[in-house]
Amino acid sequence: MPKLPPKDYIQAVKFPSTVTLAPIGVVHSPYTERHGTPRQAQLRDVPPDYQPAIARIELFRDRIPPIALKDLDGFERIWVIAWLHLNENWNPTVLPPRGPKVRRGTLATRAPHRPNPIGLSAPRLRAIDGLTLYVEGIDLLDQTPVLDIKPYVTYCDAFPTAKCGYVDDLDAQGTQEVDIFGVHRPPVPTEPT
Repeated sequence: MPKLPPKDYIQAVKFPSTVTLAPIGVVHSPYTERHGTPRQAQLRDVPPDYQPAIARIELFRDRIPPIALKDLDGFERIWVIAWLHLNENWNPTVLPPRGPKVRRGTLATRAPHRPNPIGLSAPRLRAIDGLTLYVEGIDLLDQTPVLDIKPYVTYCDAFPTAKCGYVDDLDAQGTQEVDIFGVHRPPVPTEPT
C-alpha cells in the first residue's frame, strides 16, 4: 500500500481575528462580591474550622443535552472554564495579593483582569443531578457564565515538581497567602439526596 503524503490542515482554515463564545451554563455561588471570595478553588492555608463553599453549576438545556454529562460522575474534580464577566478592563502588570508589593506581568499571575477574562477553576465535584453539578471549593462569583466543563485528570493536569517562578521564591521565603473569609456567607445550595 503506498504511503499517503501528510495532510496540511493548518492551511485549510484562516486564522480567526475574533472568537465568539456562548455560555453553556451559570454558576450559583454564595459569593456575590470579590472581597471574601477565595482566590483559588483549593487553598493552601485555611483556618481549622474552614468549610469550602458549596455551589451549583446549572448547565443550559438548550446548549447541553444531559447525555453530555455521561461518565463525569466518576471524577473527583472538574475544570470549570468561565467568563469573568465583571472584568471589563485589564493592565499589563498587576500587584498580586501575596508576597512583596511588586508589580508582576499579568500573564505571569492568575489575576482575574486579563486580555480575555477567562477563568479556570478546579473545584471538587460532589454530585450531579440532571444538568446541575454540585461542587465544593468554588472560587467564582454568583452568576459567572460557564464556557466549558472538563474532567480533571491527574496524570496530565498535575505536575507537582514543575517550577513556579516567583511563587517558588515566595514559598522559600515562607510568605503565607492570606485569604479573607467573609463573616456572612449566604445559604449554600441544597444537594440532591
